Amino acid sequence: MMVKPAVRKAILALMVSSLLGCSAFDNTHYAEQARQTEAKTSQQLLEQLLASSASGSQDILAQPVARLTDLINVPELQTFIKAALQNNPSLQQSVVALNMAYAQHGITSASRLPSVDASFSGSSTEDSDDSYTTDITVSWELDLWQKIADSSNAALKDIASSQASLQSAQDLVAANVMRSWLDISLQQQLVTIETQRLAVLENNQALIMARYRVGLGSLEDLDNANTSAASTRATLVSYQEQLAQSKRDLTLFTGQWTGKNLVADVSAQFPTVINPISSLGQQNLGRRPDVKAAFYNIEAESLRTDAAYKAMLPSISLSASLTDMAESPSDALLTGPLWSVLGQLSAPLFQGGKLKSQAELARLTTEQHYWVYQDTLLNAVNEVENTVGQEYSLAKQQQYLTEAQMSAQRSFVSYEEKYRQGLVDIFDLLTVQQQTYDIEAQLATTIYNRLVNRIDLGLALGLGVSA
Repeated sequence: MMVKPAVRKAILALMVSSLLGCSAFDNTHYAEQARQTEAKTSQQLLEQLLASSASGSQDILAQPVARLTDLINVPELQTFIKAALQNNPSLQQSVVALNMAYAQHGITSASRLPSVDASFSGSSTEDSDDSYTTDITVSWELDLWQKIADSSNAALKDIASSQASLQSAQDLVAANVMRSWLDISLQQQLVTIETQRLAVLENNQALIMARYRVGLGSLEDLDNANTSAASTRATLVSYQEQLAQSKRDLTLFTGQWTGKNLVADVSAQFPTVINPISSLGQQNLGRRPDVKAAFYNIEAESLRTDAAYKAMLPSISLSASLTDMAESPSDALLTGPLWSVLGQLSAPLFQGGKLKSQAELARLTTEQHYWVYQDTLLNAVNEVENTVGQEYSLAKQQQYLTEAQMSAQRSFVSYEEKYRQGLVDIFDLLTVQQQTYDIEAQLATTIYNRLVNRIDLGLALGLGVSA
């Protein structure tokens, strides 16, 4: 029974629709749903944060923040960030990965263009003339179903994902340099605090020794003073080494080890770090490089899913060749070639379910990347909420510690005078002295944590460095 041409066309159209339907659905389902989820989540999160910031911290600076490096305006620090972005080995690995993605796109895109092959051969047989053959063949597969175009576009999405990953690596390097800069300031302050503590304890030793010699003190008082001074010396040595390590870390981030000490003059006073909450209304989670990369991965795998389903469809290829055969090499260089043209229609009939399994694997890979995106988005929300909460918590801690420091300083002066008058013993004086310097060190550490948290908040909100 003969099938009419119109019926054959209808069957072919139905086959194409059934093969492409699932792929198109997946593409729309995963990529579009991911986009809608991000927009909805960002809107709800920012509304919540803006509402809490209006009644939260009262010292939010109003400066606009566009980039991560806007948070700290220290020219010498910017020089270190620039050097790190140019030389950091970890960052250069991301640069190479991006270049590899470009190269892969070139390989994929080449399939859309005709290929040209040329060959020249010669043969010599006993009792016969030499024979030389020249052949030039041009072949091209028609991208009838846009299968090759889908693969090429997927490679473009891979490039976009690699670009986002590179941006994330750049942002992290800049943030690490900024954190290291702040850590140097903190360690210098802690060294200063311990040096002051040691000076006071050594004065106590001298005073107790003088009182002991005239019979006004005890040997236990002298031992306690010696113990406190020795313990402080040990702590001071530890802080000095931590300061040296912080300077070495800053040098490490720049990717330029010179074997010399850090030449940068980092102030012991903390620099001003702008609070990114002041620009919450301009931020959304879609600006985060990791969220971008995860979304581009969904789109890339969706396109590969389309290509995998289209691999089940018939393909059409064309080839044309020029062939010349002669008894000498010069006469065989297409002086009188014969041409031929071949058109070929092929379709996979049976491959043991290989193509179907490949298409299913591609679809599942797309779904997997969708859930990776969801995980990345949830982590982004969690990071923003945690860092915003830390900003308010550390602000209150700083306020209370400042009040405690002022009270401890007044108590320190009072107890020192009372001890000289013999109204309190050495235990009371040492306790008050230790408490004063402990609170001062705790306050410096809290301020450091708050400033570092602002850098973390900038990263969480998607602030980055200039590409």
